[in-house]
Amino acid sequence: MNGHVDIEHSALLGTGQGRRPPLISVVVPVFNEEEVVGHFHERMSRLLAEIDYPAEIVFVDDGSTDGTLQALHALRESDPRIAVLGLSRNFGKEIALSAGLDHASGDAVVVIDVDLQDPPEIIKEFIAKWEAGYDVVYGQRIVRDGETALKKMTAFLFYRVMRKLTRVNLPEDTGDFRLMSRRVVDALKSCREQHRFMKGLFAWVGYRQCAVRYHRESRVAGTTKFNYWKLWNFALEGITSFTTGPLKVATYVGFMTAAVAFFFLVWIVGKTLLHGDPVRGYPSLMAVVLFLGGIQLVTIGILGEYVGRMFDETKGRPLYLLKDVWPAESADEDLAPDLLEHLGRRPGERQTVDARATSALNERAR
Repeated sequence: MNGHVDIEHSALLGTGQGRRPPLISVVVPVFNEEEVVGHFHERMSRLLAEIDYPAEIVFVDDGSTDGTLQALHALRESDPRIAVLGLSRNFGKEIALSAGLDHASGDAVVVIDVDLQDPPEIIKEFIAKWEAGYDVVYGQRIVRDGETALKKMTAFLFYRVMRKLTRVNLPEDTGDFRLMSRRVVDALKSCREQHRFMKGLFAWVGYRQCAVRYHRESRVAGTTKFNYWKLWNFALEGITSFTTGPLKVATYVGFMTAAVAFFFLVWIVGKTLLHGDPVRGYPSLMAVVLFLGGIQLVTIGILGEYVGRMFDETKGRPLYLLKDVWPAESADEDLAPDLLEHLGRRPGERQTVDARATSALNERAR
């Protein structure tokens, strides 16, 4: 490791004989992925055997209704590095990812999807960049196998529109697949907004970042849980979370429409006064009224999106509720020690989490 990382790790871990090696946490949100988790664990285990650091794998079950949770329990029985968080219902991937970051105890945290479209083997390159002093190392896709032309086109447009609309330097063609240092994770944990666009937050926190380019593969099994409607809502979350651009666009359109209406009025009055032409055109009048009404409704809709998000933020509800926690047995001393103390349980013991524990977790994350 270079001097930068040695200093950072010394501050985190201590020095001398009492210093433990840095821990790598792998956060994996899952929802109805029983066909995939076994394949993922097999490849991830091979990868973790090749790196020089101890590791934990934090699976976050986002209210799965199939056999995903049972499959995770079976894996945990054979691998003490696995921790499983069970959310009380389906909160969505962005919230599940946030829950995983809240509970990851590593000095570096890797975020990866379970579908194996992002190859775990790239993590070795992430770690090398982290050792070189980078705080965020993100995967940048150069090829996207298994995706339709429409999805590729919309993704291409989305990233470029976001870069134009926001002041956040959102890297193009990137997903959640990345490695983050502990100070980046702690910074993200301080961001508690209800409507979360994690790709934007990853970029917003700043610090030293770099890309590792890779070939994105097809799914090994199962089907994607994102349809085009969900992708549209996801894009809307990203835009409204990081820019007031739509409000400005509505303002500009309003000014331009008013200007056109004013000059049209001057033209009508002048034509009537100079030539004596009567004002005609019921159809054209209706077209103008409907056009203006449409613009007004769109503008009200844009305002409503922002007002609705403000309403959600003022409720003060926790981001998520935990139903169950199964910590990694080999990392119990590191994984959420204040939660273990609050629950009064022994390392490795399953425990249902009540509302007080959930509240304590959210206070700790703030």
